[in-house]
Amino acid sequence: MKAFVVYCHPSDDSFTRNVRDSFIKGIVDSGNEYEISDLYKMNFKTDLSEKEYLRDAFYKNTPDLAEDVLAEHKKINSCDAIVFIYPVFWTEAPAKLVGWFDRVWSHGFAYGENRTMKVLDKALFLVTAGNTMERLVNFGLLDSMKKVMIGDRFFGRAKESDFVVFPGMSRELDSREQNFEKNLAAAYEKGKNLFL
Repeated sequence: MKAFVVYCHPSDDSFTRNVRDSFIKGIVDSGNEYEISDLYKMNFKTDLSEKEYLRDAFYKNTPDLAEDVLAEHKKINSCDAIVFIYPVFWTEAPAKLVGWFDRVWSHGFAYGENRTMKVLDKALFLVTAGNTMERLVNFGLLDSMKKVMIGDRFFGRAKESDFVVFPGMSRELDSREQNFEKNLAAAYEKGKNLFL
């Protein structure tokens, strides 16, 4: 089985990078495969061009998609599960990941008649947050994040979805050090058990 990992973080000096590495180790240790798109390292173009906007706005199935978008389509359709690993920025994914969806979720691929995107077995979100879980829940932020990612972006595109938050990982909180290794062990287990 194969997982496509979409990783989005601007720095290697981050807890999120450690989550990525632990998750991938779990995938490898389970005997499964993975492919990764590291959006910052790829310098993935995230702004829709006018041409891309007009193509999607008028629901055209023209074959003139950009090569970088077609490459992401191919990665998606060659995997069994897709995994997004990213930090929460203002209750949302980083702008680069939002832009990835803007461009990759193109008409004729992710939506529309005769779409070519396969329905994936699983969609997994591994999300790091500076806020504590209590704050994320009490302010409705956790529900908002899940609704956007699972309810909108993945509606009907995966048979099963899971949204895992590693909260309280701000460098200023004691919970960061207290939960660092426990959270990485949880990320490893998510990778190891992804296809069970």
